[in-house]
Amino acid sequence: MSLFLLIQNLDVSEKIKNAPDESYQIGVVIGSFIPVVLLIGVAYFLYYYNKKRD
Repeated sequence: MSLFLLIQNLDVSEKIKNAPDESYQIGVVIGSFIPVVLLIGVAYFLYYYNKKRD
């Protein structure tokens, strides 16, 4: 799993380095953070739901 994350980070940094303009760089950064934010949101929802159920 950590190898996959390492490869993904290298790909993002390479995309930013070869970006045609600044707006593309912002899109790449936002696109790389969306999955992390969604996973944190789902984890929080599950935690809150299970805590409220008890």
